[in-house]
Amino acid sequence: MVALVLVAALAYVIVHRVVQRVMRELLTRLSLGNWDDALTRHGFYKRLAQMAPPVVFQFGILAVPDLTIAATEVLRNLALAATLLFGMLMLSAAMNAANDAFATSTRAHTRSIKGYLQLSKIVLWAFGTIVIVATVIDRSPLLLLSGLGAMSAVLLLVFKDTLLSFVASVQLTSNDMLRVGDWIEMPQVGADGFVIDIALHTVKVENWDKTITTIPTYRLFSDSFRNWRTMFTSGGRRIKRTIRLDAGSVRFLRDGEMEQLRRFRLLGEYLDQKQKAITEANQELGEPGHDPVNQRRLTNLGTFRAYTEAYLKQHPGINTSMILMVRMLEPGDKGIPIELYCFTASTAWVSYEQVQGDIFDHLLAILPELGLRLYQSPAGNDLVTAFADRSASPSMHARVEDRQERLAG
Repeated sequence: MVALVLVAALAYVIVHRVVQRVMRELLTRLSLGNWDDALTRHGFYKRLAQMAPPVVFQFGILAVPDLTIAATEVLRNLALAATLLFGMLMLSAAMNAANDAFATSTRAHTRSIKGYLQLSKIVLWAFGTIVIVATVIDRSPLLLLSGLGAMSAVLLLVFKDTLLSFVASVQLTSNDMLRVGDWIEMPQVGADGFVIDIALHTVKVENWDKTITTIPTYRLFSDSFRNWRTMFTSGGRRIKRTIRLDAGSVRFLRDGEMEQLRRFRLLGEYLDQKQKAITEANQELGEPGHDPVNQRRLTNLGTFRAYTEAYLKQHPGINTSMILMVRMLEPGDKGIPIELYCFTASTAWVSYEQVQGDIFDHLLAILPELGLRLYQSPAGNDLVTAFADRSASPSMHARVEDRQERLAG
């Protein structure tokens, strides 16, 4: 028995040193150095070496004299159970190493195998535990599996989340609905950021404030969420914002203003076309066309829309190959909304905000040149100033002095 123990210890040393060195050399020659690092990190070689002593003990126990048949069978079963245990630990370490090695590949940016590996480990440990227990009690594993059939309802209840998550993971992956690195929005769970991990049961999202939101995988399949991936791949990020103008500032262009507006380089072609079309239209009216009421004339609002569209088309930060539109929405009690609908050439957040800010800075500053005013609800200071100006008017002073004289009399 002592000799058997020494042989088992020697087998551990040989496997731990020799087999590990051989496997490392083989992986290096196959240009799989990342696999070797991952296997070492997760203890694969250690678990492999730990399998050697029980294997030696399992077959060497037959050579030990003066042991009863019952004792030999018990020791062999324990050795076999230990072999299976270390074998499952070795396979689990290999799966963890496979996940780490896959994470360093280019495919990991679009796919995640972590959920499948977790499910494989659950199946491995479930059946492995059954086989180990059957080995220790010296019974057939089929006997235990038949007993599990009666517990299927309980198992379905216990592993309900696991089964739902597995189905959701398969659907998300097969339909390419979610990848690691995608920017998603899911307001119902407070998630707004990049996906950093996709596991069997959970998906981790790093929000913009650097907090982590953990979402059950099945929620991503049963509930709706917004994925911004196609925005990044399309090459353009949408700008959809309105400028509200004061309706009282909208008017026809006065005589001579059209010539003054020719100073705008972007309005030259537009003004030429419009002037030609207006002249032809007014000539067709005949005698009524001499009255300004019947004439077709340019407005400062229409000129502003034309200028805005021309400005966007020549802006280097706008993707002109995508839809570009400047439209007037329905006027309301908060002015006349002019909506800009276009796409920036850069999808990066900082660049997008810079381009958008530059465009609206320019447009807001150019409004007075066209005789337009931005709509703004009156603030408290505006009301105070208005009443102060009214009370300071000469007529008000005269009424106040007349009233004082009457009271004095």
